[in-house]
Amino acid sequence: MRWSDAVPNLVIGLREGLEMGLVVTILLAAIRKLTPEDEQRNAARPLWFGVAAALGLALSFGAILTFSTAELSNKAQAAVGGILSVLAVGLVTAMIFWMRRTASTLSAQLRGEVERALALGTGAIAVTAFLAVAREGLETTLFIWTAVKASGDTVAPLTGGAVGLLIAGVLCWLLYRRAIHFNLG
Repeated sequence: MRWSDAVPNLVIGLREGLEMGLVVTILLAAIRKLTPEDEQRNAARPLWFGVAAALGLALSFGAILTFSTAELSNKAQAAVGGILSVLAVGLVTAMIFWMRRTASTLSAQLRGEVERALALGTGAIAVTAFLAVAREGLETTLFIWTAVKASGDTVAPLTGGAVGLLIAGVLCWLLYRRAIHFNLG
C-alpha cells in the first residue's frame, strides 16, 4: 500500500464525512431540542433510517460505477474516469461557492426543516436526513471511485477514504456529545 494514494482519500473521506456528520449532528440536536426527552429516541429513528438509506444509495452508486465500467475497454474506462473527474471538480467548485453563501445560516435552516418535519411526521424527518446525507455520500463515492481508478490500486485509496470517514464519524460523535466544539461559521 502506498501512502501517496491513501492520504488524499483520507482527506476526502474526512472532509465529506464531516459534512455528512455535521448535518446529522445538527438534525439530532434540533430533534433533541424540539421534542420531549421521553420521545427523543423515537423521533430520531426516522432520521437514522434516512441516513441508512442514503448510505445504501452511495454504496450502490459505487457498485454500479465499478461493475458497469468493468465491461468497457481500457480507452472507454479512461474516458469515463476523465468525465467523472471533471464532474467531481465541478461539484467541489459548486459546493465551495454554495458553502460561502450559506455557511452562516445552515444550522438555522436545518433546524427550521426539522421543526417542519416534526410537524409533518416521521416520514419527513427520514426524507430530510436522506437528502442531506445522500448528496454528500454520492460525492464521496464519486471522488473515491475516481481516485481508485486514477491510482490503479484499490487498497490504498479505499483504506484512506475509510479511515477519513471513521475519523469524521468519531469527531461528529464527540461534537454531538459536546466533548468538542467547532466554529461552524
